[in-house]
Amino acid sequence: MRLAGITMKILYGIQGTGNGHLSRGRAMAKHFAGSSAEVTYLFSGRPREKFFDMEPFGDFKLARGLTFYIEGGQISYIKTAFQNNPFQFIKEDYDLSIEDYDVIVTDFEPVSAWAGKLKGKQVISFGHQPAFRYNIPVEGGDWLAKQVMEWFAPANTYIGLHWHHFNANILPPIIHIDEPNNCEVQSNKILVYLPCENHGDLPVVFKPFSDFEFYIYHPDHKEHKDEGNIHIRPQSLDGFQQDLHSADSVICSAGFELPSECIYLGKKLLVKPVVKQMEQLSNALALEQLKLGNRITDLSTQTIQTWLDSSRDLSPVKYPDVAEALVQWITNGNWSETEEMKQALWKNTPLPA
Repeated sequence: MRLAGITMKILYGIQGTGNGHLSRGRAMAKHFAGSSAEVTYLFSGRPREKFFDMEPFGDFKLARGLTFYIEGGQISYIKTAFQNNPFQFIKEDYDLSIEDYDVIVTDFEPVSAWAGKLKGKQVISFGHQPAFRYNIPVEGGDWLAKQVMEWFAPANTYIGLHWHHFNANILPPIIHIDEPNNCEVQSNKILVYLPCENHGDLPVVFKPFSDFEFYIYHPDHKEHKDEGNIHIRPQSLDGFQQDLHSADSVICSAGFELPSECIYLGKKLLVKPVVKQMEQLSNALALEQLKLGNRITDLSTQTIQTWLDSSRDLSPVKYPDVAEALVQWITNGNWSETEEMKQALWKNTPLPA
């Protein structure tokens, strides 16, 4: 427990390679802003100019950290090895000043986690990746992938997030979406977000389905463009949320945050996991097993047509405010006790079979 009147100082590390981590961070930042804690945010994994809509994090810190190189829809371990500089990473760990912080919180961010481990600080790891420390559906788990999950961002306490608790220390997903004004669902509108695919190939795949309107977001898109049933969109938090809410269906990679938002909103969902990426392959497996979505291994006219022809039977799953509960738990300071929080959050959450 924290003593009354003493401000808790928190260093919160957020992995920047995926927008899902940023979305969770924005939800957490909203509740941290209403608490008495003093929070410093640290990001790594992408250059500063590649971040967008960062206002909730104030004057954040930035480190290079570690990241993965994805080419042609799959991880290239060779290019990943050459892209990362282990000596610089070690230097960032030792140079990061954390003495004034009471606790380190990490959402799969390695610099803050390793700095905390090396300097004997309390480190709390929460997010989807910690769920893989427990008995959940796993696919494509080779030795290297397991080592990455184990050691990428080490901690003292691990709290996973998933679509089912699997009788483990796992909470429901954190949902961070704002309902746009006057937003009606269009039955033929499909949102596409496949950041690991070649952006030039996507219009070719979807153009033949003239009865549907495809809104395609990609990190390499620089401007709006509308050609027939293809609508090219650059990254934009507000624009993406508007199109997500008004879309009937979503085609995306098998990350965690966007599929969670689709489940929360009751969208028909199709995922294409990154090849040889254990987390995404496992997410796709879990979606199928829990009957929350469908998956494909190749992006083709045939696979898209099969999915479009399939029926949908999914009601919105209204998850509780997990971010609010986590912020209260972190600032309370009793970090060894998680069961009460877990039971309260799952109590009113509809569970898939």
